[in-house]
Amino acid sequence: LPLVVTRVKSVSLSHMAATRVQLVDAAKTADKAQDFDEMCKCVRGIAQMGQALTVEERTMFHIAYKNATAKKRYELRQAAGDAGKAKAVTDICGEVLDLLDKYLIPSCKDAESQIFLLKMKGDYHRYYTEVSPTQAEKDCARAAYDNATRLAKSALKEWNPLRLNVALNYGVFEYETLASKQRGFEITKAAFDAAHPAMKDLEESQFKESAFVMELLRENITLWAKELGVDLGAK
Repeated sequence: LPLVVTRVKSVSLSHMAATRVQLVDAAKTADKAQDFDEMCKCVRGIAQMGQALTVEERTMFHIAYKNATAKKRYELRQAAGDAGKAKAVTDICGEVLDLLDKYLIPSCKDAESQIFLLKMKGDYHRYYTEVSPTQAEKDCARAAYDNATRLAKSALKEWNPLRLNVALNYGVFEYETLASKQRGFEITKAAFDAAHPAMKDLEESQFKESAFVMELLRENITLWAKELGVDLGAK
């Protein structure tokens, strides 16, 4: 099963002359201004340095591309069939995937970062698939989510919000993107059921973020059970 789709892509090396500290500071400034295109340029420069990201840098990378991509996906939904807007989505997804495969995943030094980045890889292959639903993109998304899930199960507690988020997005991919509805439902419900018993014992600092993702999982389980005719029994 292929993990990488080969792309002909030229990524600008602008911002590479700046130091890492300067790029981090510039990314923070762009974030405050909600200039996510500029923020992407900054975090891209950091990624291309080929060193493992700090938690702060990883979060900024996620925020920058999440917001920039969301804008382009929204614009495409408002003008379905517009070739230019479709290309804008696939271009930014391709950029993220190139950065993940060439720099970020190979430089990972801990399991949590690897899980986080593998989840991102699955997400951006999923977004790419929305525009260009090739089998190669679908296979790469599934492989990334599957690898993230396997590593999360071995390295993170059942209630860990990152592990829950992997299951949340993997379930959505299977149910909505691939129309593998039973598989998507089972992935989502299994994650919820595994985490639920431990929730009552979590400290407040741990509980809040996990509870938020658990509620999203619960909403999907309830909706999909109704669509699939699954009896969830008494609550």
